[in-house]
Order: sequence, then structure tokens, then C-alpha cells
Amino acid sequence: MTTAVAESGLAATAFARLEAEGRMLNPVLKAATKKPGRIGFRGELALRFAPKMADEARPPELTCDQVIAVAQEGSDKLPFFAGYLLNFAHLKDVAEVLGSTLSAGGKYFLFCNNIDLSKKYQVALNGAMFYVLPIDESTVYNELLELLYLEKTELKKLDTAGKTDRVADAALKFDTTFDTITYAEGLALMGPVRNPNENRPV
Repeated sequence: MTTAVAESGLAATAFARLEAEGRMLNPVLKAATKKPGRIGFRGELALRFAPKMADEARPPELTCDQVIAVAQEGSDKLPFFAGYLLNFAHLKDVAEVLGSTLSAGGKYFLFCNNIDLSKKYQVALNGAMFYVLPIDESTVYNELLELLYLEKTELKKLDTAGKTDRVADAALKFDTTFDTITYAEGLALMGPVRNPNENRPV
């Protein structure tokens, strides 16, 4: 698929504003998937931009990493979004940035580094319900496979777009419920924020 076609498809989806604002960064996938009219995105979502210094392009101050999301042409809502946050507090930033692309029926998963590893929550924000789950040394992709009972070996033969379709399709059927808490309760329950650079070789 040509980039021009991919871009025109993206412009007809809920990704359009996020792309126009320069928030869809470092994509491993930002193109049509195998499903008709579906655009997939895997990369980073910029949540907060650094002040611009003259013409210097600076990296964002805050991102939601390891994002896996899909959008459908003709719809201004995201049916599925998943990502990684170092700090539960930034859930509010995600909800604000996604804004009107969120819907009450969408499936939104955020894996946070500073919540209890034995807990899973649901948090309502901005008219949507977020599944908030712990993550330690794993990745969003691997955690989703486990949560959605998808066999990694079965997905290995698929390309990135195909894997994204399979994960999104399973996520859209996900209907397990967890303890519902408010954002304020989550802030009170969350643990300290880990330094992402600790234990890394200098």
C-alpha cells in the first residue's frame, strides 16, 4: 500500500486529529491492516509537548509508550487502544489527549508500572471506561496476549498488521470486569514511580 493511500485512509478515522497534532510518534505500524477500512497504529502517543525553542524540534515531555490501537474509516471514535504508562497519574493525560475519540463502548487498556502487581482496575474518565492493569518486566503486547488468551506461537507467522488485527479483535470482545475505582482513588493507591533508567548500564 502506498503512503498516500495510507494517509488518506488515516485522515478518515479517529486518528486524524492525533496525527495532525503530531502525536503519533515512532510508528512500527501506521497503515491499513488486513481488515477493510481499518487503520492500525503501533508506536508512541505524545501526551505533553516540550516548549519549542526557535525551530528546534524537541521530544515530547510525556508519552504513552508501546501503543497498540486501531481506528475505522468513517468513525471518529477509537474502538481499541492500549499503551504503557510509567505512572498511573498520567491516565488523565491519556484521557484528555484522546478526548472525543473515546466512546463508552470502546476497549481501552493501560498498563501502569506503579500499581500493585496483584490488582486490576476499571476507571471511568472522559466518558470512557479504562482497564488499568499492572506491568513489571513485560511488554504491552505480551500482556495483552496473556489477558486475551491469544497464543503467541499462532501469531508469530503474521506480520505487524495481522498481529494488530488479532489483538484488536480479541480486545473488542473482552468483557471481564474488575474492581471499579475513581481516578482519585487510583492516585491514593498507586505506588512510587520507578526511575526508568535505574539498573541500566551507563
